[in-house]
Amino acid sequence: MLSPYLNSLIEKAKQDIKTIVLPEGEDARVLEAAHLAANQKMARLVILGDKKKIESFFAQKGWSLDDIQIIEPEKSEHLKEYASLLFELRKAKGMSEDEAQKTALNYNYFGTLMMKSGHADGMVSGANHSTADTVRPALQIIKSKNPAMGVSSFFIMVSKNRPFILSDCGLVIDPSEKELADIAVNAAVSAVQFGIEPNVAMLSYSTKGSGKGDSPQKVKNATALALQTINSEPYNTLNIKIDGELQADAALDMTVAAKKAPESDVAGRANVLIVPDLNTGNISYKLLQRLGGCEAYGPILQGLNAPINDLSRGALVEDIIGTIAITAIQAQNK
Repeated sequence: MLSPYLNSLIEKAKQDIKTIVLPEGEDARVLEAAHLAANQKMARLVILGDKKKIESFFAQKGWSLDDIQIIEPEKSEHLKEYASLLFELRKAKGMSEDEAQKTALNYNYFGTLMMKSGHADGMVSGANHSTADTVRPALQIIKSKNPAMGVSSFFIMVSKNRPFILSDCGLVIDPSEKELADIAVNAAVSAVQFGIEPNVAMLSYSTKGSGKGDSPQKVKNATALALQTINSEPYNTLNIKIDGELQADAALDMTVAAKKAPESDVAGRANVLIVPDLNTGNISYKLLQRLGGCEAYGPILQGLNAPINDLSRGALVEDIIGTIAITAIQAQNK
């Protein structure tokens, strides 16, 4: 049974149907998610993989392939076109035509090239691939929407049907002050895309100078940079609030906030949580998911020209469906 929040994502995805590529047609979880997503009519699905095996899998289950296209990259009529496009995009980096032809056969690259060519709107991968395998073609082909800000990631964490944004949990290992500020701004924009009015807390082990050290100072400086950005176009129309440095309890609990940060308009109300580094982010989302019982969707990439999103290799079918819906919604807003 799908959760209320997941159902709300599906309903948003249905409002403007997008084509989403799934490059991991060898994985039964991906095939089941594609079946369920197609049944919900939340997206047009393209599965990359062995056509006979995938058709056989669906036939054995008694599932329809309506709204699902299966493509074997090796046999695709667009393979030469995609290889040529990849060569043009990467020749300045030293890629040869022969390398481009071989690389275009990589399913993650093939799916990304489908998007670049306008044949798909988004891609979901990672059930059987590392984050690097998913992100690399995205950065090389789709590229950053704003090169000055770069690309980062976030999770949608759902607690008691209330969604939070947690960022960055999947990409930027040890962000600089500028990178941390950019992550905060991009996460706020992501929140707006998903109907969350962003109250952004820059998290630390310190609240307003209660703890000393380089890390709280970095968070404080990053907060100042982020505030400068959100007060300029195009961000100044989005009603973004940002404050830091804040401890997690001060960010989330009104009683604690009244004691630790009484002047803050974010403390106690935060719904976008920015962690200081990847260690913190990765540990936090997994603890929230495994011990706290939160739904976790991500890591979702933010800052790209078009949506490509990563799955945990331990992803459940419901996680994949959620990521398909999120990717479709991002494509609606690109």
